[in-house]
Amino acid sequence: MRMATDNAVMQQENPKIATHVLDKGTKINMHFGDTVIPRTLNDSETAQALIKMLPFTVRLSNYGSDFCGVMSEPLPYKEEEVHNGWLNGDIDFATDDNWFTILFDSEKTSGRSGYQVNIGKIDCELEKISKLQGSYQVHIELAEQR
Repeated sequence: MRMATDNAVMQQENPKIATHVLDKGTKINMHFGDTVIPRTLNDSETAQALIKMLPFTVRLSNYGSDFCGVMSEPLPYKEEEVHNGWLNGDIDFATDDNWFTILFDSEKTSGRSGYQVNIGKIDCELEKISKLQGSYQVHIELAEQR
């Protein structure tokens, strides 16, 4: 199976920000209570399906290296986009259980986690999300275009 690093455009100079580099995509905001986490979704079929659902709310919980929660309906994906592992700062859809995931730590040991489809990345320092604790009803919306 593919790995998250396969064909990924990455930066490794600054561990405080997302490893994935996206030059273009759709800007969204995720509201964890009063904390807003800006993100960019890529152009994949899976990300585009999520964009069509916006605004969208999903319950996410902090599990130490990620926030994740089960979506009521699966997102479509291409089998060739499924991979093992993640890069810190990734937003992924885990196809095996309809998990919506925001991954902010443990990139180096993530290869044992499979069935991930990358749909985007965090656009702020990873600490902004990693310091949030507990569970949230996360409201996801398109960011205002400037």
